[in-house]
Amino acid sequence: MPRLLAAALTAAVAAALATGAALGIVALLDATPDQPNTPLVTYETASLER
Repeated sequence: MPRLLAAALTAAVAAALATGAALGIVALLDATPDQPNTPLVTYETASLER
């Protein structure tokens, strides 16, 4: 019985750790970037020059 309890406890801890890691990765991917997404090069069109 103690081995079964240890196996169940290990599985529960592993599932909790995996869930926490998945939520952390999702939170990191959903974070806004520090730098705004502005283009490095812009081209003026002929209609704006007139």
